[in-house]
Amino acid sequence: MSRKHPIISITGSSGAGTTSVKKTFEQIFFREKVNAVYIEGDAFHRYDRAEMRAQMAKEAERGNKHFSHFSPETNLFEELERAFRDYGETGTAVTRHYVHDAEESALHGAAPGTFTDWKQLPEDSDLLFYEGLHGAVVTDKVNVARYADLKIGVVPVINLEWIQKLHRDRSARGYSTEAVTDTILRRMPDYIHYICPQFTETDINFQRVPTVDTSNPFIARWIPTPDESMVVIRFKNPRGIDFPYLLSMLPQSWMSRANSIVCPGAKLDLAMQLILTPLIMQLIERKRSLK
Repeated sequence: MSRKHPIISITGSSGAGTTSVKKTFEQIFFREKVNAVYIEGDAFHRYDRAEMRAQMAKEAERGNKHFSHFSPETNLFEELERAFRDYGETGTAVTRHYVHDAEESALHGAAPGTFTDWKQLPEDSDLLFYEGLHGAVVTDKVNVARYADLKIGVVPVINLEWIQKLHRDRSARGYSTEAVTDTILRRMPDYIHYICPQFTETDINFQRVPTVDTSNPFIARWIPTPDESMVVIRFKNPRGIDFPYLLSMLPQSWMSRANSIVCPGAKLDLAMQLILTPLIMQLIERKRSLK
């Protein structure tokens, strides 16, 4: 971890809602005049879209039914760890973009489903912000988690996560329910081994829990709304957290454990603003005190 060049890492699996959390951080950065640079998790996938399909077909022929984007075999964990380490030491690092669609293609000048060239991040930033699948990953070869100063987990309960993925992949990508189900099954071993353990490393977890029946996510006709959900907020180290203040500012919230608050789902953005703004500013003030 670096006092001079802090790193914030947002970790969650596909469909967990990390993109909406990123927007909350962007609002805080804008309001507090924090100059952040960004690393996207999918920039460190090992294969582009066509290569991944070809590799999946090869693995399927070999009898491997669990080849997924969650594993070390399909990601550049060593390069991601190096990017975190380099930024902490020097205030810059090398990254690239994965181009998802035609809109991003026009922006970056690369075909959808491919990567841009590797480029150096600007050197005059206040902090690095990572959002993706592996911001707190630890394996026998790499330890990305140790380089991040603030690690946030975004973790819907698994049935809700599946509902969100099913709806997104069917509406935005045109997949069938059967195809998405196959993807969920294929990813499950890597989800257990490489995604779940990260939420032990994170400093704060935001877990959305629906209050409506999601017992069969594969037939759910809509995603539970924030008003139909609660959010469990767990602090790894609750020391210094002003729980009475948070409870007073988040109506209908309560403490379920000594390190956990439960609040209405519609108050997630407010909860993040209240909790994360002081933590971000602590990192910035600590950085500026060194100048």
